[in-house]
Amino acid sequence: MTTTGEERAEARTGAGPWWWDRWRSAVLDVGLAVVSALECGVEGFDFAGDAGVPRLAGVLFGVLAGSVLVLRRRWPIAVVLVSIAVMPAQMGFLMVVVGLYTLAASELPRRIIAALAGMSQVGMLIVTFVWLRQGVAQGELEFGDWFVPFGAITTSLGFTAPPLLLGLYVGARRRLMESLRERADSLERELQLLAERAEERAEWARGEERTRIAREMHDVVAHRVSLMVVHAAALQAVARKDPEKAVKNAALVGDMGRQALTELREMLGVLRSGDGVAERRAVVPLAAVGVAAAEAASRAVADEGAAEGPCLSELEELVGQSAAAGMTVDLSVEGEVRPYAREVEQTAYRVVQEALTNVHKHAAGAKTYVRLAHRVSEIAMQVENEPPPEVSSASSARLPSGGNGLVGMKERVAALGGVFVSGPTDAGGFRVSAVIPAG
Repeated sequence: MTTTGEERAEARTGAGPWWWDRWRSAVLDVGLAVVSALECGVEGFDFAGDAGVPRLAGVLFGVLAGSVLVLRRRWPIAVVLVSIAVMPAQMGFLMVVVGLYTLAASELPRRIIAALAGMSQVGMLIVTFVWLRQGVAQGELEFGDWFVPFGAITTSLGFTAPPLLLGLYVGARRRLMESLRERADSLERELQLLAERAEERAEWARGEERTRIAREMHDVVAHRVSLMVVHAAALQAVARKDPEKAVKNAALVGDMGRQALTELREMLGVLRSGDGVAERRAVVPLAAVGVAAAEAASRAVADEGAAEGPCLSELEELVGQSAAAGMTVDLSVEGEVRPYAREVEQTAYRVVQEALTNVHKHAAGAKTYVRLAHRVSEIAMQVENEPPPEVSSASSARLPSGGNGLVGMKERVAALGGVFVSGPTDAGGFRVSAVIPAG
């Protein structure tokens, strides 16, 4: 994981004295200022002699002017202006070169850089022209008049063009590197955000998987075990009075227990098959969490497809089991029977199954009506029971209730875009209704 731009900026803050980011930069600038001060001091000594002023004043002026180079990173414009100002005294050549380089490498507007560079070149051109002209006139330089403009132009270009071009190149490269660094930081932050979102999606997928498994476990266990408890209570009541009926009830309890065990075994087999995937996902790095989330989601769909689940053709058998447990159930089917999508048939079956389970729990012995309607674009189902008869507490099976049956039915129907309504009737019974789109 790389260091972000903000962290780098914070790391540089206070690393060097005053306005310098690093001590190395401060040492370099101080060293250049010392060399420039020495240069300007020596040149100021000669200038003071030619100008007829005290040489000490010329040296002090040169040292003071040359020392301005220490401010090149903070105020590059001031350094260039000072170098232009001392050009007539034939001093500050190092300051001109370093100042123009720093100015070109800075982030100042190009028009300011061009204006100051032009002023510096014109000043250097004039000073060099005058100096060469005086040298030729005094016989110090044995060249023709053609050499004066040539030498002035060449010298001015040599002092201004190379540092200016080098500064422009270094500044452009610096800005490019900073832009690439900021882009890399931005991409890193985006990757971190995507990784966090991928973790959230993976957690959501795992939560959805747990909810689906809990719902299936509730549907499988609640109905079968409820019927087993009802038959066991009936078996206890008739064991001595009617041995044949007791044997029949015992056989029904055994069949239902085997069916419940078979369905649970299939479901646990699916869970065990997913353990290997969960172990592999635990060692997946953070950058691949999105792939893990996609695998979890696709695995959930695959698991649902692999589980055969109940269908509407088994509805009569479901009603028959409740009737065998002593419930009076009236099943009516309207419309043309046709196949539906597996999710639709399974949800419709589970709604009827859970509704019958609730009747066994809360209204044992009540007459129940199961209605199924095949419509053009939807399938509707309704389970309604009458008020339960008054029974003694001894004959009650006392089935426990977790309160999740209606919630699970509503979630199943809503997941397919259907409508689920449940509530007591005016007659004192209870009604569960659901409509599921056929598409």
